[in-house]
Amino acid sequence: MEDSPLHPQSGPAPRAGGAPREEEPPGRATASAAADLLLPPLGAAAGLKATRTSGKMDKPLISHHLVDSDGSLAEAPSEVPKVGILGSGDFARSLATRLVGSGFSVVVGSRNPKRMAGLFPSAAQVTLQEEAVGSPEVIFVAMFREHYSTLCGLSDQLAGKILVDVSNPTEQEHLQHHQSNAEYLASLFPTCAVVKAFNVISAWTLQSGPRDGNRQVPICSDQPEAKRTVLEMVRAMGFTPVDMGSLASAREVEAMPLRLFPGWKVPALLALGLFIFFYAYNFVRDVLEPYVQEGKNKFYKLPVFVVNTTLPCVAYVLLSLVYLPGVLAAALQLRRGTKYQRFPDWLDHWLQHRKQIGLLSFFCAALHALYSLCLPLRRSHRYDLVNLAIKQVLTNKSHLWNEEEVWRMEIYLSLGVLALGMLSLLAVTSLPSIANSLNWREFSFVQSTLGFVALVLSTLHTLTYGWTRAFEESRYKFFLPPTFTLTLLVPCVIILAKGLFLLPCISRRLTKIRRGWEKDGSVRFTLPVDHALAQKTSHV
Repeated sequence: MEDSPLHPQSGPAPRAGGAPREEEPPGRATASAAADLLLPPLGAAAGLKATRTSGKMDKPLISHHLVDSDGSLAEAPSEVPKVGILGSGDFARSLATRLVGSGFSVVVGSRNPKRMAGLFPSAAQVTLQEEAVGSPEVIFVAMFREHYSTLCGLSDQLAGKILVDVSNPTEQEHLQHHQSNAEYLASLFPTCAVVKAFNVISAWTLQSGPRDGNRQVPICSDQPEAKRTVLEMVRAMGFTPVDMGSLASAREVEAMPLRLFPGWKVPALLALGLFIFFYAYNFVRDVLEPYVQEGKNKFYKLPVFVVNTTLPCVAYVLLSLVYLPGVLAAALQLRRGTKYQRFPDWLDHWLQHRKQIGLLSFFCAALHALYSLCLPLRRSHRYDLVNLAIKQVLTNKSHLWNEEEVWRMEIYLSLGVLALGMLSLLAVTSLPSIANSLNWREFSFVQSTLGFVALVLSTLHTLTYGWTRAFEESRYKFFLPPTFTLTLLVPCVIILAKGLFLLPCISRRLTKIRRGWEKDGSVRFTLPVDHALAQKTSHV
Protein backbone atom coordinates (compact mmCIF):
# COMPACT_ATOMS: atom_id res chain seq x y z
CA MET A 1 0.00 0.00 0.00
CA GLU A 2 1.47 3.31 -1.02
CA ASP A 3 1.86 6.06 1.56
CA SER A 4 1.46 8.95 -0.87
CA PRO A 5 -1.69 11.03 -0.34
CA LEU A 6 -4.12 12.03 -3.01
CA HIS A 7 -3.93 15.23 -4.97
CA PRO A 8 -5.65 18.24 -3.41
CA GLN A 9 -8.15 20.35 -5.20
CA SER A 10 -8.05 24.05 -5.69
CA GLY A 11 -9.80 26.34 -3.27
CA PRO A 12 -12.81 28.50 -3.99
CA ALA A 13 -12.46 31.72 -5.93
CA PRO A 14 -14.34 34.93 -5.23
CA ARG A 15 -17.17 36.09 -7.43
CA ALA A 16 -16.29 38.83 -9.84
CA GLY A 17 -18.25 42.02 -10.27
CA GLY A 18 -20.45 43.88 -7.87
CA ALA A 19 -23.39 42.77 -5.76
CA PRO A 20 -25.65 40.05 -7.16
CA ARG A 21 -28.42 41.30 -9.35
CA GLU A 22 -32.04 40.28 -9.39
CA GLU A 23 -31.65 37.61 -12.07
CA GLU A 24 -28.28 36.27 -11.02
CA PRO A 25 -28.10 32.68 -9.70
CA PRO A 26 -26.87 32.13 -6.14
CA GLY A 27 -23.19 31.98 -5.29
CA ARG A 28 -21.12 29.23 -6.84
CA ALA A 29 -18.02 27.28 -6.10
CA THR A 30 -15.07 27.25 -8.42
CA ALA A 31 -14.38 23.55 -8.40
CA SER A 32 -16.55 20.49 -8.89
CA ALA A 33 -16.44 17.48 -6.64
CA ALA A 34 -14.41 14.55 -7.84
CA ALA A 35 -16.19 12.45 -10.46
CA ASP A 36 -15.56 8.85 -11.38
CA LEU A 37 -15.42 9.06 -15.18
CA LEU A 38 -14.70 11.74 -17.72
CA LEU A 39 -16.38 11.36 -21.07
CA PRO A 40 -14.09 10.75 -24.05
CA PRO A 41 -14.10 13.42 -26.74
CA LEU A 42 -17.28 13.39 -28.77
CA GLY A 43 -17.92 14.55 -32.28
CA ALA A 44 -19.16 18.03 -32.93
CA ALA A 45 -22.88 18.48 -32.54
CA ALA A 46 -24.80 19.59 -35.59
CA GLY A 47 -24.87 23.34 -36.00
CA LEU A 48 -22.88 24.02 -32.81
CA LYS A 49 -19.20 23.45 -33.51
CA ALA A 50 -17.54 26.54 -32.07
CA THR A 51 -14.66 28.20 -33.86
CA ARG A 52 -11.72 28.22 -31.45
CA THR A 53 -9.44 31.14 -30.97
CA SER A 54 -5.77 30.83 -31.81
CA GLY A 55 -4.56 31.20 -28.21
CA LYS A 56 -4.85 28.69 -25.39
CA MET A 57 -8.28 28.49 -23.87
CA ASP A 58 -6.96 28.42 -20.33
CA LYS A 59 -5.65 31.98 -20.61
CA PRO A 60 -7.76 34.83 -19.21
CA LEU A 61 -10.25 36.07 -21.75
CA ILE A 62 -11.49 39.19 -20.06
CA SER A 63 -9.91 42.54 -20.70
CA HIS A 64 -10.88 46.17 -20.61
CA HIS A 65 -11.50 46.08 -24.33
CA LEU A 66 -13.82 43.12 -23.95
CA VAL A 67 -15.82 44.34 -20.99
CA ASP A 68 -16.16 47.98 -21.92
CA SER A 69 -18.69 48.51 -24.67
CA ASP A 70 -16.46 50.82 -26.66
CA GLY A 71 -16.71 49.05 -30.00
CA SER A 72 -13.16 47.67 -29.82
CA LEU A 73 -14.40 44.14 -30.49
CA ALA A 74 -15.78 43.36 -33.90
CA GLU A 75 -19.22 41.80 -34.18
CA ALA A 76 -19.15 38.01 -34.38
CA PRO A 77 -19.64 36.75 -37.92
CA SER A 78 -23.09 35.49 -38.74
CA GLU A 79 -21.95 31.94 -39.54
CA VAL A 80 -20.72 31.15 -36.01
CA PRO A 81 -23.16 29.31 -33.70
CA LYS A 82 -25.49 31.58 -31.78
CA VAL A 83 -26.12 31.10 -28.06
CA GLY A 84 -28.74 32.83 -25.93
CA ILE A 85 -28.54 33.93 -22.30
CA LEU A 86 -31.59 34.81 -20.20
CA GLY A 87 -30.46 37.00 -17.32
CA SER A 88 -28.18 39.99 -16.89
CA GLY A 89 -26.46 39.45 -13.55
CA ASP A 90 -22.76 39.05 -12.81
CA PHE A 91 -22.65 35.40 -13.85
CA ALA A 92 -24.52 36.13 -17.09
CA ARG A 93 -21.99 38.83 -17.97
CA SER A 94 -19.02 36.55 -17.26
CA LEU A 95 -20.66 33.75 -19.24
CA ALA A 96 -21.22 36.07 -22.20
CA THR A 97 -17.59 37.17 -22.03
CA ARG A 98 -16.36 33.58 -22.08
CA LEU A 99 -18.67 32.55 -24.91
CA VAL A 100 -17.65 35.51 -27.07
CA GLY A 101 -13.98 34.76 -26.46
CA SER A 102 -14.60 31.12 -27.42
CA GLY A 103 -16.00 32.06 -30.81
CA PHE A 104 -19.75 32.01 -30.18
CA SER A 105 -22.27 34.64 -31.18
CA VAL A 106 -24.11 35.68 -28.03
CA VAL A 107 -27.52 37.28 -27.65
CA VAL A 108 -28.61 38.29 -24.14
CA GLY A 109 -32.24 38.63 -23.09
CA SER A 110 -32.91 41.22 -20.40
CA ARG A 111 -35.98 43.01 -19.04
CA ASN A 112 -34.10 46.30 -19.38
CA PRO A 113 -31.68 45.92 -22.32
CA LYS A 114 -30.86 49.63 -22.65
CA ARG A 115 -29.57 49.83 -19.08
CA MET A 116 -27.67 46.53 -19.27
CA ALA A 117 -26.12 46.83 -22.71
CA GLY A 118 -23.09 48.76 -21.47
CA LEU A 119 -22.17 46.01 -18.98
CA PHE A 120 -21.76 43.28 -21.59
CA PRO A 121 -19.03 42.79 -24.22
CA SER A 122 -19.67 44.87 -27.28
CA ALA A 123 -19.74 41.70 -29.41
CA ALA A 124 -22.76 40.43 -27.47
CA GLN A 125 -26.21 41.57 -28.52
CA VAL A 126 -28.40 42.68 -25.60
CA THR A 127 -32.12 42.75 -26.32
CA LEU A 128 -35.49 41.86 -24.85
CA GLN A 129 -36.10 38.31 -23.67
CA GLU A 130 -38.72 37.70 -26.36
CA GLU A 131 -36.25 38.57 -29.11
CA ALA A 132 -33.31 36.76 -27.52
CA VAL A 133 -34.92 33.29 -27.61
CA GLY A 134 -35.86 33.40 -31.27
CA SER A 135 -32.82 32.15 -33.19
CA PRO A 136 -30.46 30.40 -30.67
CA GLU A 137 -30.87 26.66 -30.21
CA VAL A 138 -29.01 26.68 -26.89
CA ILE A 139 -30.17 29.09 -24.21
CA PHE A 140 -28.53 29.55 -20.79
CA VAL A 141 -31.03 30.30 -18.02
CA ALA A 142 -28.99 32.49 -15.65
CA MET A 143 -31.59 33.48 -13.09
CA PHE A 144 -32.94 32.40 -9.72
CA ARG A 145 -35.43 29.56 -9.34
CA GLU A 146 -38.23 31.92 -8.30
CA HIS A 147 -37.92 33.76 -11.61
CA TYR A 148 -38.41 30.66 -13.77
CA SER A 149 -42.17 31.18 -13.86
CA THR A 150 -41.70 34.56 -15.54
CA LEU A 151 -40.49 32.71 -18.64
CA CYS A 152 -43.70 30.72 -19.05
CA GLY A 153 -44.97 33.31 -21.52
CA LEU A 154 -42.13 32.25 -23.84
CA SER A 155 -43.11 28.56 -23.85
CA ASP A 156 -44.05 28.49 -27.53
CA GLN A 157 -40.79 30.18 -28.59
CA LEU A 158 -38.69 27.91 -26.34
CA ALA A 159 -40.27 24.68 -27.59
CA GLY A 160 -37.65 22.23 -28.87
CA LYS A 161 -34.69 24.28 -27.64
CA ILE A 162 -31.92 23.32 -25.19
CA LEU A 163 -32.15 25.10 -21.83
CA VAL A 164 -28.95 25.07 -19.76
CA ASP A 165 -29.70 25.62 -16.08
CA VAL A 166 -26.72 27.23 -14.29
CA SER A 167 -28.45 28.11 -11.01
CA ASN A 168 -27.68 26.97 -7.47
CA PRO A 169 -30.01 26.81 -4.47
CA THR A 170 -29.06 28.09 -1.07
CA GLU A 171 -28.54 25.52 1.66
CA GLN A 172 -31.98 26.24 3.06
CA GLU A 173 -33.62 25.97 -0.35
CA HIS A 174 -31.79 22.71 -1.03
CA LEU A 175 -33.28 21.19 2.13
CA GLN A 176 -36.71 22.73 1.53
CA HIS A 177 -37.23 21.60 -2.08
CA HIS A 178 -37.27 17.91 -2.92
CA GLN A 179 -36.90 18.76 -6.60
CA SER A 180 -33.73 20.24 -8.04
CA ASN A 181 -33.77 23.55 -9.86
CA ALA A 182 -33.10 21.81 -13.18
CA GLU A 183 -35.93 19.31 -12.65
CA TYR A 184 -38.27 22.16 -11.70
CA LEU A 185 -37.28 24.02 -14.89
CA ALA A 186 -37.93 20.84 -16.92
CA SER A 187 -41.40 20.53 -15.39
CA LEU A 188 -42.24 24.10 -16.45
CA PHE A 189 -41.00 23.52 -20.02
CA PRO A 190 -41.73 19.89 -20.96
CA THR A 191 -41.10 20.57 -24.65
CA CYS A 192 -37.51 21.71 -23.99
CA ALA A 193 -34.36 19.66 -23.35
CA VAL A 194 -33.01 20.80 -19.99
CA VAL A 195 -29.30 20.35 -19.20
CA LYS A 196 -27.66 21.06 -15.84
CA ALA A 197 -24.17 22.56 -16.25
CA PHE A 198 -21.77 25.31 -15.13
CA ASN A 199 -23.29 25.62 -11.65
CA VAL A 200 -19.94 24.76 -9.99
CA ILE A 201 -18.05 27.40 -11.98
CA SER A 202 -17.77 30.91 -10.55
CA ALA A 203 -18.01 34.15 -12.47
CA TRP A 204 -14.33 34.75 -11.71
CA THR A 205 -13.32 31.42 -13.23
CA LEU A 206 -15.28 32.17 -16.38
CA GLN A 207 -13.39 35.43 -16.76
CA SER A 208 -9.89 34.34 -15.77
CA GLY A 209 -9.95 30.90 -17.39
CA PRO A 210 -10.01 27.37 -15.94
CA ARG A 211 -7.31 26.41 -13.46
CA ASP A 212 -6.68 22.85 -12.23
CA GLY A 213 -9.61 21.66 -10.12
CA ASN A 214 -12.09 24.26 -11.39
CA ARG A 215 -11.61 23.02 -14.96
CA GLN A 216 -14.24 20.29 -14.50
CA VAL A 217 -17.89 20.97 -15.36
CA PRO A 218 -20.42 18.31 -14.24
CA ILE A 219 -23.24 17.86 -16.76
CA CYS A 220 -26.47 15.89 -16.52
CA SER A 221 -29.57 15.63 -18.70
CA ASP A 222 -32.26 13.18 -19.81
CA GLN A 223 -31.66 14.06 -23.48
CA PRO A 224 -28.43 12.48 -24.87
CA GLU A 225 -28.25 14.78 -27.91
CA ALA A 226 -28.72 17.90 -25.80
CA LYS A 227 -26.07 16.68 -23.39
CA ARG A 228 -23.71 16.01 -26.30
CA THR A 229 -24.25 19.54 -27.60
CA VAL A 230 -23.44 21.12 -24.23
CA LEU A 231 -20.40 18.82 -23.88
CA GLU A 232 -18.97 20.27 -27.08
CA MET A 233 -19.64 23.80 -25.84
CA VAL A 234 -17.86 23.07 -22.56
CA ARG A 235 -14.78 21.82 -24.43
CA ALA A 236 -14.87 24.82 -26.77
CA MET A 237 -14.80 27.10 -23.71
CA GLY A 238 -11.67 25.39 -22.37
CA PHE A 239 -13.26 23.29 -19.61
CA THR A 240 -13.47 19.54 -19.06
CA PRO A 241 -16.99 18.04 -19.10
CA VAL A 242 -17.90 15.35 -16.58
CA ASP A 243 -20.96 13.25 -17.42
CA MET A 244 -23.09 12.84 -14.28
CA GLY A 245 -25.86 10.88 -15.97
CA SER A 246 -29.55 11.74 -16.11
CA LEU A 247 -31.26 14.86 -14.81
CA ALA A 248 -32.03 13.00 -11.58
CA SER A 249 -28.37 13.68 -10.67
CA ALA A 250 -29.00 17.43 -10.79
CA ARG A 251 -29.78 17.51 -7.07
CA GLU A 252 -26.37 16.00 -6.32
CA VAL A 253 -24.67 18.40 -8.74
CA GLU A 254 -26.41 21.37 -7.12
CA ALA A 255 -25.24 20.18 -3.70
CA MET A 256 -21.56 20.34 -4.72
CA PRO A 257 -21.12 24.11 -4.17
CA LEU A 258 -22.85 23.82 -0.78
CA ARG A 259 -20.21 21.54 0.67
CA LEU A 260 -17.65 23.16 2.94
CA PHE A 261 -14.41 21.15 2.95
CA PRO A 262 -16.12 17.74 3.13
CA GLY A 263 -12.80 15.87 3.19
CA TRP A 264 -11.43 17.96 6.05
CA LYS A 265 -14.08 17.37 8.72
CA VAL A 266 -12.63 14.18 10.24
CA PRO A 267 -8.94 15.30 10.05
CA ALA A 268 -9.81 18.69 11.56
CA LEU A 269 -11.72 17.08 14.43
CA LEU A 270 -8.83 14.68 14.95
CA ALA A 271 -6.32 17.53 15.12
CA LEU A 272 -8.60 19.51 17.45
CA GLY A 273 -9.03 16.51 19.74
CA LEU A 274 -5.28 15.93 19.92
CA PHE A 275 -4.67 19.62 20.63
CA ILE A 276 -7.19 19.67 23.48
CA PHE A 277 -5.74 16.50 24.99
CA PHE A 278 -2.10 17.63 24.88
CA TYR A 279 -2.96 21.17 25.96
CA ALA A 280 -4.80 19.87 29.03
CA TYR A 281 -1.94 17.45 29.75
CA ASN A 282 0.69 20.22 29.54
CA PHE A 283 -1.51 22.53 31.60
CA VAL A 284 -1.62 20.00 34.42
CA ARG A 285 2.13 19.41 34.32
CA ASP A 286 3.51 22.92 33.71
CA VAL A 287 0.93 25.21 35.31
CA LEU A 288 -1.30 23.37 37.76
CA GLU A 289 1.38 21.24 39.43
CA PRO A 290 3.65 24.20 40.40
CA TYR A 291 0.59 26.08 41.71
CA VAL A 292 -0.61 23.18 43.85
CA GLN A 293 2.74 21.85 45.05
CA GLU A 294 4.78 25.05 45.43
CA GLY A 295 2.23 27.87 45.30
CA LYS A 296 3.85 29.40 42.18
CA ASN A 297 1.64 31.28 39.73
CA LYS A 298 2.53 29.99 36.25
CA PHE A 299 -0.74 30.82 34.52
CA TYR A 300 1.00 33.37 32.32
CA LYS A 301 2.38 30.40 30.36
CA LEU A 302 -1.04 29.51 28.94
CA PRO A 303 -1.10 31.77 25.83
CA VAL A 304 2.37 31.04 24.43
CA PHE A 305 4.46 28.49 26.33
CA VAL A 306 1.78 25.80 26.76
CA VAL A 307 0.55 26.31 23.20
CA ASN A 308 4.09 25.99 21.88
CA THR A 309 4.59 22.80 23.90
CA THR A 310 1.34 21.38 22.53
CA LEU A 311 1.77 22.15 18.82
CA PRO A 312 4.81 19.90 18.17
CA CYS A 313 3.05 17.02 19.92
CA VAL A 314 0.02 17.40 17.64
CA ALA A 315 2.19 17.78 14.52
CA TYR A 316 4.30 14.74 15.39
CA VAL A 317 1.33 12.48 16.14
CA LEU A 318 -0.52 13.62 13.00
CA LEU A 319 2.55 12.89 10.86
CA SER A 320 2.77 9.40 12.31
CA LEU A 321 -0.94 8.87 11.60
CA VAL A 322 -0.24 9.59 7.92
CA TYR A 323 2.01 6.53 7.63
CA LEU A 324 0.37 4.21 10.16
CA PRO A 325 -2.52 3.14 7.84
CA GLY A 326 0.01 2.11 5.17
CA VAL A 327 1.72 -0.14 7.71
CA LEU A 328 -1.62 -1.61 8.79
CA ALA A 329 -2.64 -2.19 5.17
CA ALA A 330 0.63 -3.97 4.39
CA ALA A 331 0.27 -6.14 7.50
CA LEU A 332 -3.30 -6.98 6.51
CA GLN A 333 -2.20 -7.99 3.01
CA LEU A 334 0.53 -10.20 4.47
CA ARG A 335 -1.96 -11.86 6.80
CA ARG A 336 -4.55 -12.44 4.09
CA GLY A 337 -2.01 -13.39 1.46
CA THR A 338 -3.83 -11.41 -1.24
CA LYS A 339 -4.51 -7.87 -2.37
CA TYR A 340 -7.94 -8.68 -3.80
CA GLN A 341 -9.90 -8.30 -0.57
CA ARG A 342 -11.28 -4.94 0.46
CA PHE A 343 -9.83 -3.18 3.46
CA PRO A 344 -12.20 -2.46 6.36
CA ASP A 345 -14.20 0.72 5.91
CA TRP A 346 -12.41 2.50 8.75
CA LEU A 347 -9.01 1.76 7.19
CA ASP A 348 -10.21 2.73 3.72
CA HIS A 349 -11.46 6.11 4.99
CA TRP A 350 -8.24 6.58 6.93
CA LEU A 351 -6.17 6.02 3.79
CA GLN A 352 -8.27 8.56 1.90
CA HIS A 353 -7.71 11.25 4.55
CA ARG A 354 -3.90 11.00 4.69
CA LYS A 355 -3.40 14.11 2.57
CA GLN A 356 -5.46 16.31 4.88
CA ILE A 357 -3.83 14.85 7.99
CA GLY A 358 -0.37 15.50 6.54
CA LEU A 359 -1.19 19.11 5.69
CA LEU A 360 -2.54 19.69 9.19
CA SER A 361 0.70 18.23 10.56
CA PHE A 362 2.70 20.71 8.51
CA PHE A 363 0.43 23.55 9.67
CA CYS A 364 1.01 22.71 13.34
CA ALA A 365 4.76 22.32 12.78
CA ALA A 366 4.94 25.72 11.08
CA LEU A 367 3.05 27.33 13.96
CA HIS A 368 5.43 25.65 16.40
CA ALA A 369 8.39 27.20 14.59
CA LEU A 370 6.80 30.67 14.72
CA TYR A 371 5.89 30.34 18.39
CA SER A 372 9.44 29.20 19.17
CA LEU A 373 10.82 32.37 17.57
CA CYS A 374 8.50 34.40 19.79
CA LEU A 375 9.67 32.83 23.05
CA PRO A 376 12.66 35.20 23.59
CA LEU A 377 10.37 38.21 22.96
CA ARG A 378 8.22 37.54 26.01
CA ARG A 379 8.58 39.84 29.01
CA SER A 380 8.69 36.81 31.32
CA HIS A 381 11.71 35.49 29.42
CA ARG A 382 13.53 38.77 29.91
CA TYR A 383 12.80 38.70 33.63
CA ASP A 384 14.15 35.15 33.80
CA LEU A 385 17.40 36.27 32.12
CA VAL A 386 17.81 39.16 34.53
CA ASN A 387 17.13 36.94 37.53
CA LEU A 388 19.63 34.38 36.25
CA ALA A 389 22.29 37.07 35.84
CA ILE A 390 21.66 38.39 39.37
CA LYS A 391 21.80 34.86 40.75
CA GLN A 392 25.10 34.26 38.97
CA VAL A 393 26.55 37.45 40.46
CA LEU A 394 25.40 36.57 43.95
CA THR A 395 26.95 33.10 43.72
CA ASN A 396 30.17 34.64 42.34
CA LYS A 397 30.09 32.58 39.12
CA SER A 398 31.86 34.34 36.25
CA HIS A 399 31.45 31.62 33.62
CA LEU A 400 28.37 29.45 33.06
CA TRP A 401 28.73 26.68 30.46
CA ASN A 402 27.32 23.16 30.12
CA GLU A 403 28.96 21.33 27.23
CA GLU A 404 26.35 18.56 27.11
CA GLU A 405 23.41 20.97 27.05
CA VAL A 406 25.05 23.09 24.35
CA TRP A 407 25.52 20.09 22.05
CA ARG A 408 22.04 18.79 22.79
CA MET A 409 20.42 22.08 21.88
CA GLU A 410 22.49 22.47 18.70
CA ILE A 411 21.53 18.99 17.47
CA TYR A 412 17.92 19.44 18.59
CA LEU A 413 17.47 22.68 16.63
CA SER A 414 19.23 21.34 13.53
CA LEU A 415 17.05 18.24 13.39
CA GLY A 416 13.94 20.34 13.89
CA VAL A 417 14.82 22.63 10.99
CA LEU A 418 15.52 19.62 8.74
CA ALA A 419 12.22 17.98 9.68
CA LEU A 420 10.28 21.18 8.99
CA GLY A 421 12.06 21.52 5.65
CA MET A 422 11.03 17.99 4.68
CA LEU A 423 7.44 18.69 5.70
CA SER A 424 7.50 21.87 3.61
CA LEU A 425 8.62 19.85 0.60
CA LEU A 426 5.76 17.39 1.13
CA ALA A 427 3.24 20.24 1.41
CA VAL A 428 4.52 21.97 -1.74
CA THR A 429 4.35 18.78 -3.82
CA SER A 430 0.72 18.38 -2.73
CA LEU A 431 -0.18 21.48 -4.74
CA PRO A 432 -1.87 20.49 -8.01
CA SER A 433 0.40 22.71 -10.10
CA ILE A 434 3.48 20.92 -8.68
CA ALA A 435 2.04 17.41 -8.45
CA ASN A 436 0.86 17.51 -12.07
CA SER A 437 4.43 18.18 -13.22
CA LEU A 438 5.74 14.99 -11.54
CA ASN A 439 5.41 11.46 -12.80
CA TRP A 440 4.13 8.76 -10.46
CA ARG A 441 7.57 7.55 -9.42
CA GLU A 442 8.72 11.08 -8.53
CA PHE A 443 5.51 11.85 -6.64
CA SER A 444 5.68 8.53 -4.77
CA PHE A 445 9.33 9.13 -3.87
CA VAL A 446 8.59 12.55 -2.39
CA GLN A 447 5.41 11.62 -0.55
CA SER A 448 6.44 8.14 0.62
CA THR A 449 10.24 8.01 0.91
CA LEU A 450 10.94 11.61 1.86
CA GLY A 451 7.84 11.60 4.06
CA PHE A 452 9.24 8.67 6.01
CA VAL A 453 12.56 10.53 6.27
CA ALA A 454 10.63 13.47 7.75
CA LEU A 455 9.12 11.11 10.33
CA VAL A 456 12.56 9.77 11.27
CA LEU A 457 13.97 13.29 11.58
CA SER A 458 11.02 14.31 13.74
CA THR A 459 11.64 11.28 15.95
CA LEU A 460 15.31 12.19 16.37
CA HIS A 461 14.28 15.79 17.05
CA THR A 462 11.97 14.57 19.82
CA LEU A 463 14.56 12.23 21.31
CA THR A 464 17.23 14.95 21.51
CA TYR A 465 14.66 17.24 23.12
CA GLY A 466 13.90 14.64 25.77
CA TRP A 467 17.49 13.40 26.17
CA THR A 468 17.65 11.94 29.70
CA ARG A 469 14.53 13.64 31.02
CA ALA A 470 12.48 10.47 30.75
CA PHE A 471 14.74 8.91 33.40
CA GLU A 472 14.65 11.80 35.88
CA GLU A 473 12.17 11.42 38.72
CA SER A 474 11.64 15.17 38.99
CA ARG A 475 10.17 15.22 35.45
CA TYR A 476 7.21 13.07 36.52
CA LYS A 477 4.84 15.75 37.81
CA PHE A 478 1.69 14.40 39.45
CA PHE A 479 3.18 11.04 38.44
CA LEU A 480 2.58 11.97 34.79
CA PRO A 481 5.44 11.19 32.38
CA PRO A 482 6.92 13.94 30.18
CA THR A 483 4.73 14.77 27.19
CA PHE A 484 7.29 13.77 24.58
CA THR A 485 7.28 10.18 25.84
CA LEU A 486 3.61 9.87 24.91
CA THR A 487 4.21 11.05 21.35
CA LEU A 488 7.02 8.57 20.69
CA LEU A 489 4.89 5.43 20.90
CA VAL A 490 3.19 5.42 17.46
CA PRO A 491 6.18 6.75 15.41
CA CYS A 492 8.52 4.17 16.93
CA VAL A 493 6.07 1.38 16.07
CA ILE A 494 5.91 2.65 12.47
CA ILE A 495 9.69 2.88 12.12
CA LEU A 496 10.11 -0.61 13.57
CA ALA A 497 7.43 -2.02 11.23
CA LYS A 498 9.03 -0.33 8.22
CA GLY A 499 12.33 -1.91 9.17
CA LEU A 500 10.70 -5.34 9.39
CA PHE A 501 9.11 -4.89 5.96
CA LEU A 502 12.61 -4.35 4.52
CA LEU A 503 13.70 -7.83 5.57
CA PRO A 504 14.08 -9.98 2.41
CA CYS A 505 11.69 -12.70 3.59
CA ILE A 506 8.89 -10.19 4.25
CA SER A 507 9.68 -7.73 1.47
CA ARG A 508 9.70 -10.43 -1.19
CA ARG A 509 6.37 -11.85 -0.07
CA LEU A 510 4.75 -8.42 0.09
CA THR A 511 6.02 -7.59 -3.39
CA LYS A 512 4.57 -10.83 -4.78
CA ILE A 513 1.18 -10.05 -3.21
CA ARG A 514 1.13 -6.58 -4.71
CA ARG A 515 1.91 -8.07 -8.12
CA GLY A 516 -1.13 -10.35 -7.95
CA TRP A 517 0.10 -13.47 -6.12
CA GLU A 518 -2.41 -15.10 -3.78
CA LYS A 519 -1.88 -17.55 -0.95
CA ASP A 520 -3.65 -20.84 -1.67
CA GLY A 521 -4.88 -19.36 -4.93
CA SER A 522 -4.56 -20.13 -8.61
CA VAL A 523 -2.28 -17.16 -9.39
CA ARG A 524 1.31 -18.29 -8.90
CA PHE A 525 4.47 -16.95 -10.45
CA THR A 526 8.10 -16.21 -9.64
CA LEU A 527 9.52 -12.72 -9.32
CA PRO A 528 12.11 -11.42 -11.77
CA VAL A 529 15.75 -12.02 -10.88
CA ASP A 530 16.24 -8.32 -10.27
CA HIS A 531 14.26 -8.06 -7.04
CA ALA A 532 14.98 -4.33 -6.70
CA LEU A 533 13.45 -3.72 -10.13
CA ALA A 534 10.42 -5.78 -9.17
CA GLN A 535 9.86 -3.64 -6.09
CA LYS A 536 9.94 -0.45 -8.12
CA THR A 537 7.29 -1.72 -10.54
CA SER A 538 5.06 -3.61 -8.15
CA HIS A 539 2.69 -0.84 -7.12
CA VAL A 540 -0.60 -2.12 -8.49
